[in-house]
Amino acid sequence: MKLNRSIAVLFLFLQTCCSQAQPQTAGENGKGKNILIVYLSRTNCTKVVAEMIHQKVGGKIVALELEKAYPENYRATVEQVSNELRTGFLPPLKTRIENWSQYDFIFIGFPTWAMSLPPPMQSFLHQYNFEGKTLVPFNTNGGYGLGSTIEKIKEICPKATVKEAFTVFGGKEPEGTHLTLESERGKEVKQMIYDWLEKIKLD
Repeated sequence: MKLNRSIAVLFLFLQTCCSQAQPQTAGENGKGKNILIVYLSRTNCTKVVAEMIHQKVGGKIVALELEKAYPENYRATVEQVSNELRTGFLPPLKTRIENWSQYDFIFIGFPTWAMSLPPPMQSFLHQYNFEGKTLVPFNTNGGYGLGSTIEKIKEICPKATVKEAFTVFGGKEPEGTHLTLESERGKEVKQMIYDWLEKIKLD
């Protein structure tokens, strides 16, 4: 009986030690519970960045989808987006966020389109109340940076706290160059993201 009890105690001790030695993944122990990551991605570049962020901070990750998708043809999409930006049209979204009030930190990921914030992301920002929320923008672009995107975010969400944005060259759709997780460039970008997250301090 004493031997069995000793074995049981030893087993519990080893089990506890093993569980303590295992690294905690994002989202465990409450981490990430109040984080939402919403991204718009046409060529998957912004999606790659969103997934890297999610791996680090946890939370809920959501792809922004439209009720009517943009054309597959690049030129046709450029023309449609140009018209939307010129007229201020906000395309209807299929995506709906449940339990909005539970999120304190909202990461928003988007490409730079025509040096502007993409209309679908503008639709998302107009759709929800960001008062008291912390917005964390991240961006991929074709070499021209953020453009006027941050100014637009602050204009639409004047009562939100907007953290310093992350921006990175993602590739050029007409040339078929895109950021991937597996590439050496992808590994470099992941480290850049981790450095950025450490700098902005989510608190």
